[in-house]
Amino acid sequence: MKEYNPLELEPKWQDYWEKNEFHRTGSDPQKDKYYVLEMFPYPSGKLHMGHMRVYSIGDVLARFLKMKGFNVLHPMGWDAFGLPAENAARQRGADPSAWTASNIAAMKEQQKALGLSYDWDREVTTCQPDYYRWNQWLFLLFYKHGLAYKKKSPVNWCPSCGTVLANEQVVNGGCWRCGSEVTSRELEQWFLRITDYADRLLEDLSLLEGWPHRVRIMQENWIGRSYGTDITFKVKDMDEDLTVFTTRPDTLFGVTYMVLAPEHPLVEKLIAGKPQEEEIKKFIREMKRESELARTSAETEKIGLFTGGTAINPINGEEFPILVGNYVLMSYGTGAVMGVPAHDQRDFMLAQRYNIPIRVVVNSPEQDLTAAPLAEAYEGSGRLVNSGEFNGMDNIKAGEAITKWLEEKGRGGYRVRYRLRDWLISRQRYWGTPIPIIYCPKCGALPVPEDDLPILLPLGIDLAESQQSPLVEHREFFETTCPGCGGKARRETDTMDTFFCSSWYYLRYADPHQDKLPFSREKADYWLPVDQYIGGIEHAVLHLLYSRFFTKFLKDHGLVDAAEPFQRLLAQGMVYKDGAKMSKSKGNVVSPDEIIERFGADTGRLFILFAAPPEKDLDWNDQGVEGCHRFLRRVWRLFQQCMPLFSIPKSAGNSAKGIFTGLGAEAEKLQRTLHETIKRVTIDIEERFNFNTAISAIMELVNAFFAYFNEVKEKDSSDTAPFLTDALEKLLMVLAPFAPHITEELWHLSGHRDTSIHAQPWPAFNTEVLKVDEVEIVFQVNGKVRGRLQVPTDSSEEELLEIAKGHEKVRAYLEGKTIIKTITVPGKLVNIVVR
Repeated sequence: MKEYNPLELEPKWQDYWEKNEFHRTGSDPQKDKYYVLEMFPYPSGKLHMGHMRVYSIGDVLARFLKMKGFNVLHPMGWDAFGLPAENAARQRGADPSAWTASNIAAMKEQQKALGLSYDWDREVTTCQPDYYRWNQWLFLLFYKHGLAYKKKSPVNWCPSCGTVLANEQVVNGGCWRCGSEVTSRELEQWFLRITDYADRLLEDLSLLEGWPHRVRIMQENWIGRSYGTDITFKVKDMDEDLTVFTTRPDTLFGVTYMVLAPEHPLVEKLIAGKPQEEEIKKFIREMKRESELARTSAETEKIGLFTGGTAINPINGEEFPILVGNYVLMSYGTGAVMGVPAHDQRDFMLAQRYNIPIRVVVNSPEQDLTAAPLAEAYEGSGRLVNSGEFNGMDNIKAGEAITKWLEEKGRGGYRVRYRLRDWLISRQRYWGTPIPIIYCPKCGALPVPEDDLPILLPLGIDLAESQQSPLVEHREFFETTCPGCGGKARRETDTMDTFFCSSWYYLRYADPHQDKLPFSREKADYWLPVDQYIGGIEHAVLHLLYSRFFTKFLKDHGLVDAAEPFQRLLAQGMVYKDGAKMSKSKGNVVSPDEIIERFGADTGRLFILFAAPPEKDLDWNDQGVEGCHRFLRRVWRLFQQCMPLFSIPKSAGNSAKGIFTGLGAEAEKLQRTLHETIKRVTIDIEERFNFNTAISAIMELVNAFFAYFNEVKEKDSSDTAPFLTDALEKLLMVLAPFAPHITEELWHLSGHRDTSIHAQPWPAFNTEVLKVDEVEIVFQVNGKVRGRLQVPTDSSEEELLEIAKGHEKVRAYLEGKTIIKTITVPGKLVNIVVR
């Protein structure tokens, strides 16, 4: 038997699996299905350790479940449209399609080199017409049902990328891709009406028990459902109303000013002809250059400028000034907020800055807040003061009473509002799915007929000349015929947000070669929902929320039965080196290729799964990689030593239900360790996702094998050969999902020439073997260990206490003391508390 050489054996088995279509999956009504999916990557050209980690996690689960008898779908594809490819191609003077195809080919080879069990027959690539045709088809379905629409709106603009960003794509005031400061522009844009699904997206979070709690909370906060009151104020000397939304109608008597968003349509009317008109127009221009997140940041100074306008409180007729402020957004609520400085700290600080009156209307039960000027806003509960007929009422009940009063007077009422905004999908870029809309001077905007899909993205375009999309100047693309009147018309030149592509790709995997629909209902219903989805926490709001929206929309229109796309979600941690996230700029990048070339894919997989639980961050450690490689070499040596056993004719031995009887004490001990390991690995993969502890258990089992052989010196004993070969085969089986290549090689070398280890049934553990006659009990006095002893496993708590009190070392600590209480943990310890 040769020495372990992963560079030789790993490509051999990868070719074997591919030629034999070992990972091909179809429908099988005789088996339970299981859909394992890792988030598909953007084809940047090279895999990094984050990729390797998420793919290894998914592959272990897929291989394990296949051995458990499930019909496992484990596909892979490419999120291939998007700005990075366009920018990279522009910098290199290359065609984005050729650049992307080259990157896909390189990354696919890397994935194969890792031994990943993907069904490549189901591969999808979003920049191919056979995929984005269905993006356009789905857009038209949204359009048909009134959920895709175009409107003029202030949008987040990245000047570096030259395109619009959705609110979710602005991170700390910067572009999520390039980090450039995001500004504001007003453009005609396409939106999807995700807000129509706000309640269902929120309420159905309760169905996602298999999702991390923090992800569900992030989505809940992003949707941001608020219950409150709309209040309508009249504008003095104008035939105009101003409506605000508030969750504190109880403070209505405390309003001393109002603030409008710079984009509010009433601002221009309020300032027209006023001395401050030019100053406020300049302020509005400045605000358009700032992103919404920057304006509302806690670090941003709150600014308010007096418009010269006056509002009238509907409940008491009081007049107060109307300001325009940087922190109020037109896209949230009504674009107007009422200022109650006595009971909101932000309002309090603004009132102090501009010398606006502060009036207490909710008094604290601890002290009289009306007796002296406030040092800060009081935001707690209490009873109303300075509030007319509502004085003395509890503020919660007063809020209800005031809302009822407003309803009766036609000046307001109960309202539910959301933080969630409609999804802006227009992008002023080239490398994306063309939006299937045609503009006709006579007929207006019309959808492209379905029979004309796909609207092909022109290829071979020179991107070097301009930062803007070349589609706006490409006559062969935008010049077309109106489907209504047959006259000259123009195509939409915006392309879709790439998140449109990733919002339904998991459905295309179910039926990737379908050419009549995006997917067949039958196949989608067989595979959906995805049983286990794996990817980064950074997608908690964007991709995951959009995918949930798509699934619910498709269910409403009879395309799928599933209400949610992903049953369980694992958000894996980041990979760090030297205490920092791996990055080229920090010079701390370790590539998967480097690990494969030095140690083999099995070593890299094993380390990245062993170094930390999957949901935790992982700190890369070269010594740890070398340690995992030494372990695999140790497994190889074990089989080198034991290979003669496999040449002994097989017999059942004294075996029943996987238990061998008539073994010596050392073999019995090894058998118990084997079944303990099978149990631990099974539970750690199936229930806990604790791959690190599963690998640790396998390492302990290998140690137990060496300890056994060192003790009995019977490596070629025909008496124990049936047990030992069975145990060694089970060792390979539990190691196989983690290290698929070495286990396949050793499986074949041990005589299984016609079968794959990955097609074997997962070994079962037997609880009878795990039972022991005696167990070691720890004896403590006041929490400190004072002795240990092997005792019968069925000893009662009373018997354990008597044994502890009679133990020689324990007895010395009890003399002259009073026992206060005793704590007994059966099978583990007895703790005697004395004084």
